[in-house]
Amino acid sequence: MRVSVVLAGLALGLTIASLAFVATPADSATAHPVAFSETLTTGMTGVDVRQADAGGYEIPRAQVFYSQYQYVIGYYGIETALGALDRDTTTRQFGHPLAIYVTDFADAGVELTDDGLLVVTSDPAVDWVEAGDAFFVVDSAARTPGGPAIVPFDDRATAVAFADRYGGAIRRWNELDSHEGELRGEPVRRQIDDRRAWADRTVREREGLLERPVSVTVGEDVSTLAAAVRTAAANSTIKLPPGTYNANLTIEKSVTIRGAGDRTRLLGDGAGTVLNLRAERTALSNLSIAGVGTNNTGKPTNGSVANGSWDETVRTVYGYGDAAVVLDGANRSLLADVTVETPASGAIVRASDGTVLRDAEIDGTDTWQDGFMSVLAMNSRMVVQNTTFVGGRDAVYTHDADGLVVRNNRMRGMRFGVHEMFTSGTLIADNTVRGTNIGLVVMTRPRSNVIVDNRVSDSGVGISVSGSSSTVLGNVVIGNHYGMDLGSQRSTYEHNVVRGNDVGLRTGTILPTNEVSDNDVIENDRYVTTGRGPVRVWSGNYWGSIPGRDRDGDGTVERSFRPTGVVDSAVSRSTGAAMLAQSPAVSLLRQFQTAVPGLRAADVIDDRPRAKPAQSGMASSNATIDGGGVSP
Repeated sequence: MRVSVVLAGLALGLTIASLAFVATPADSATAHPVAFSETLTTGMTGVDVRQADAGGYEIPRAQVFYSQYQYVIGYYGIETALGALDRDTTTRQFGHPLAIYVTDFADAGVELTDDGLLVVTSDPAVDWVEAGDAFFVVDSAARTPGGPAIVPFDDRATAVAFADRYGGAIRRWNELDSHEGELRGEPVRRQIDDRRAWADRTVREREGLLERPVSVTVGEDVSTLAAAVRTAAANSTIKLPPGTYNANLTIEKSVTIRGAGDRTRLLGDGAGTVLNLRAERTALSNLSIAGVGTNNTGKPTNGSVANGSWDETVRTVYGYGDAAVVLDGANRSLLADVTVETPASGAIVRASDGTVLRDAEIDGTDTWQDGFMSVLAMNSRMVVQNTTFVGGRDAVYTHDADGLVVRNNRMRGMRFGVHEMFTSGTLIADNTVRGTNIGLVVMTRPRSNVIVDNRVSDSGVGISVSGSSSTVLGNVVIGNHYGMDLGSQRSTYEHNVVRGNDVGLRTGTILPTNEVSDNDVIENDRYVTTGRGPVRVWSGNYWGSIPGRDRDGDGTVERSFRPTGVVDSAVSRSTGAAMLAQSPAVSLLRQFQTAVPGLRAADVIDDRPRAKPAQSGMASSNATIDGGGVSP
């Protein structure tokens, strides 16, 4: 890099900054409330908002005008606004609040359903009131789909009447605790431990299905699998010796079908689903399945859904294609040690809570466009573990499968490894993913998903997360185009290794509310790329060798690091940039930007960069993804 070119860029930056300094996006005199649809929204998740809209429930809201931000920010939930306004990073990113408005339910005839959800009898009467003039009912029975709600009114008498009817206390804005009523999730480690414990317990309970007594042996007692299903006693085992068995069966009896490994082969006719399981506590074990039909999507029996919502299309079409196994209403079932070859789906699990798929192998199509989902979990909290997925469209696709656990699997050669849609509260842990468009992707703004200790390589994007209140912890992404895509809000990204990617981190959310700390972002062609929005303030990440010293020995470099800045972004590639980074000109520009936070749009600043890696042993240039884990 030529130093003269950088200096010219700095001069231009100072000129532009000096022009921008004279104006702010709004002032208190012009900050009048706007339609909430015109705000830039944050706070509650898309899942909660969608649920409230569909049910006709109200969500108390706030809108805030900031001195150094051109957009009005709308908060779903008074709690989330309080939490944001209490954070120092909010001021550093957006400036000071000029005006705060909250929804006013005084003339709306607000009532609570039996579940505590808010409904109004006069919706047009829901208005806005300045937060300082409002009266807030806290600790009442009121709630939203996301949790407890603080309810604002523009007069005390209406607030008191609401509290008399539904409980709670009256507070003014300056009396509200910034954490009061906040939707605080469990500590992440407790979430991980609880979800792992649920999965362990569920797997143990399903193992009992393999201990049922044998009531029918095919080849000895009857000649076909269909006959065995008809004659077997409920809660018993059908034994299948080695051989090939014609299938395309519907089983509506709670039985276990146990083979002798891959030598036991269930063969469909290539024109539909091989096995339909419609009874609770059904099990398949130690066998292989082939002869699946090629139809990736089903045909609804209740007419076309062309004019329906995308969500309706998924429910009525995606979940009704051909598969090796379909579980429909088969709660607490088990698929264990099963090998599947499929040009469509492997296992479709509909409304079958507590189902376990373990120690399986599912081979899909060589080209993902020709195949479909290896596992499709719909309205089913299930466990997928210790399974190998090769090819097909997505290894694990979820739709409204809250609480699902996907762990210790191997995935390669498909579009997405794990693809979560409208699914919250999951644990995606200890999986190895290679050669995908996206290794692990969370879409449709869910909440409280945990992605921990996974390894993704040789993919377009390693990990991509939307939604809110999620945690991405201890993952290793190496050799991808983008290491991680930080598309979420109010989420935590910690202790990840992001190494050797074309771009380490990509962050494009207009509202930068994520905590990004203690990650090792090293040896990437570019550290970070950003989209629109104000400065992102991160803290305590390791960026490799950067300018500055740790004089006091506290483990941090005594200067901030700007991985998207014109100078700092080049320090790993240019000795000239490293020298320039500590020059008086750069120091002057930084001081100016600090004084005027709105001038740092789309920048990333690490205010306490690490002097050494956060993850011990990961600084070695020989660390790679190998098989099931990271090895030197």
